[in-house]
Amino acid sequence: MTDIDTAAPEEWKKYSEYTLPVDPDQNDKAKVLKLCNFSRPHMRAFHCSWWGFFCAFFIWFAIAPLLGEIRQDLGLTNQQIWTSSIVGVGGTIFMRFALGPACDKFGARIPMVCILCFASIPTACTGFVNSAVGLSILRLFIGVAGGTFVMCQYWTTDMFCKEVVGTANALVGGWGNLGGGVTQLVVGSLLFPLFKVIYDGDSEKAWRTVCVVPAVVVFFTGITIYFISDDAPKGNYSEMKKHGVMAEVSAAASFRAGALNLNTWILFIQYACCFGVELTMNNAAALYFRDQFDQSTEQAAAIASIFGWMNLFARGLGGFLSDKMNICCGMRGRIWAQTILLAGEGAMVLIFANTASMGLSIFVMVIFSLFVQGAEGSSFGIVPYVDPPATGSISGIVGAGGNVGAVCFGLGFRQLSYRSAFFIMGFSILGSSFLSLLIFIKGQSSLIWGAEEVVPPKETLAVPLPDAEKAEEVAAAVEEEEEK
Repeated sequence: MTDIDTAAPEEWKKYSEYTLPVDPDQNDKAKVLKLCNFSRPHMRAFHCSWWGFFCAFFIWFAIAPLLGEIRQDLGLTNQQIWTSSIVGVGGTIFMRFALGPACDKFGARIPMVCILCFASIPTACTGFVNSAVGLSILRLFIGVAGGTFVMCQYWTTDMFCKEVVGTANALVGGWGNLGGGVTQLVVGSLLFPLFKVIYDGDSEKAWRTVCVVPAVVVFFTGITIYFISDDAPKGNYSEMKKHGVMAEVSAAASFRAGALNLNTWILFIQYACCFGVELTMNNAAALYFRDQFDQSTEQAAAIASIFGWMNLFARGLGGFLSDKMNICCGMRGRIWAQTILLAGEGAMVLIFANTASMGLSIFVMVIFSLFVQGAEGSSFGIVPYVDPPATGSISGIVGAGGNVGAVCFGLGFRQLSYRSAFFIMGFSILGSSFLSLLIFIKGQSSLIWGAEEVVPPKETLAVPLPDAEKAEEVAAAVEEEEEK
C-alpha cells in the first residue's frame, strides 16, 4: 500500500528555525530583543538597521562642525550658512515620502543600500565647494541620506512583534541619530585637527579633505549590508513573492491609504516638533556655542556632540516607556507618553533660551535632549498601529514631518536672533502636544475616551481521530483488493 501524505503543505520560508522566539501569527516576528545577538534574520536586521542609519546621519551632518571654518574661508554670511542647512534637511522631505511606499514594495534592505552608496558620493566632494550656492547644492544631495530613517523604522517593524516594536524602533532610531553627535566629535574635534596637523596648520585644506574618510566608510557599509541581511523574517521580498508567500504590493495604493489617515498627519506635526528640533540643533548647536560663548571650532563641536550622544539611550527610553504604558493602558498609554514627553520638551526649550551661563546651558541642553529624543521614540511606538498594511508609507510621511519641522525652525534661526528662534520653537512644541487629543486609531483607545477592541482568541478546531477498528477494516480491505 502506498503512503499518501495528507498534511497541509508547509509555507515557504528561508529559515527553518530561528534563534529568537517568534510569533507565527505575526509572520514569524521576534517576541524579544537580544542586543548582543547578531543572528539572522531578526537581530542581524536590527543591527544593520541602526548602523545604516548611524552612517547616514554621520555623513549628513559631517559638515556641520566645519561650518564656522567654511563661513570664514569662503566669506559667507550667517544667512547663507543657514540656507545651506535648511536645504540639507529640506531635500530629504521628498525622499522620505517616496521611500515609504518603496519599502512596502521592495522591503527596507535594498533602498537602504542604494541611499547609503549614493549619498556617500557628494560627501566625498565637499572639498570642491567654492560658493554659497555650491554649498547648498552639495548639502541638498548629501541630505538624501536622511531618507534612510524610513527604512530603519520599517525594517524593525517588519522583524519584531507589536509587544516590543516600540522599543525596537526607538533603539534603532536613537542609535542611528547618535551619528549626529558622534560626527560632531569625530569630524570636528578629532579628524579636523588631525588633518590640520597633516597640512601644517592649513585649516582650509583640512576641511576640504576630511569628509572623504566618512564617505568611503559609508559606501562600503552599504555594500556589506546588501550581502549579510534579510528583508523579513521569512526571507527577502523577491523570494517571498516568487514562492507565493507574499502578494505583490502597489506602492501608490499604500501611499494613498497612509495619506488619507488623519492620525498620520497629527503624528507628522508632532514628529516635526521633536525630530525636526533635533535636526535643527545638529546644525545650530556648534554655531550657538561658538557665537554665544566664544568657543573654538573644536570646543564648540565637542559641546554640541552631547546633544546627539543622548541618543545612546534617550530615544530607546521613549520607546520603552511607550511599550510599558501600552501594557497597562493600551493605546491610551502610548498617547499619554507621547503627550508628556512633548510638553516637557517644549518647556525645556524655553528654559534653554533664557540660560545665560555656559555650564548651565549645557546642563539644560542635556535635559532638553532627553525629552526631544524620548518623544521621537514614543512617536514610532504609535506609528505601527495606525494602518499596518501601509506602515511603510505612514513611516515615510511621519518621518518627512521631522524634516519639515527642521526647515521651519531653520528659517527662524536664519532670520531671527537665537533667543527669538528658540521661543518660537518652544511654543510650537507645546502646541503640538495638545494635538494628541485628536489621535483616534480604529480598534484602539484614544487619549481620554474609548476602549481597546478585544480580539477573541482563535478557536482550535478539534479533528476527531478515526476509529481504530474502522481503520483496521479499511486497511484489510485494501490489502485484499491488492492481492486480487
